[in-house]
Amino acid sequence: MKRNSLDPEIADLPINIPIFPLDGALLLPTGRLPLNIFEPRYLSMISDALSTPHRLIGMIQSNSGVTQDEMSPLLYSVGCAGRISSFEETTDGRYLISLDGMIRFNIDEEIEGKSGYRQCRVSYDEYVDDLLVKDVYFDRTRLIKVLKRYFQMKGFSADWNSIEACADEKLITTLSMICPLAVAEKQMLLEAKDVSSRGDLISAILEMECEMTASDMQKKGHVKH
Repeated sequence: MKRNSLDPEIADLPINIPIFPLDGALLLPTGRLPLNIFEPRYLSMISDALSTPHRLIGMIQSNSGVTQDEMSPLLYSVGCAGRISSFEETTDGRYLISLDGMIRFNIDEEIEGKSGYRQCRVSYDEYVDDLLVKDVYFDRTRLIKVLKRYFQMKGFSADWNSIEACADEKLITTLSMICPLAVAEKQMLLEAKDVSSRGDLISAILEMECEMTASDMQKKGHVKH
């Protein structure tokens, strides 16, 4: 069953889409990403996307391991297409938009850009299941346990009653998007096979983050003595 009856079929999705490279800003299917758009080239991108029936843009991260140049960094091969679900024009010429994650894509090739922003030809075939409702199987107890430790070590506050009541997929997607993780870790979460795999992966990543933080704190404690 499709997640959203209004979502287009795979065959109806555009294969040429505008690309918004933004490191650390992870968009996942079913996730919602607020964006403050102010650069002229991306203002043009949003205006152009709003004039299309699908209103899609592709969120993707740059691969810092291989930098092409500052204006056009090399990109990871996997991103996520999102639909502009709401937008507001501000008096100082910005767009405030909400982007709803729909489906991941692979970049086939970069094509000639438009109005200063980049465009790519993409394929969605590997990610058909992103549009479908699927059961989620992962160790929720493990995730909640490490999440409490992680939040405590980072000094984050949380409404644990709301977190406990959150549905599995929403919890996994939200944590993957909002946790301040490295670009490479965000990319691993994006490329996880499915939501269940992503749930186990975010648990493992947060466990490693906790161990690294604990080690750093211990070293600092030794320095003080």
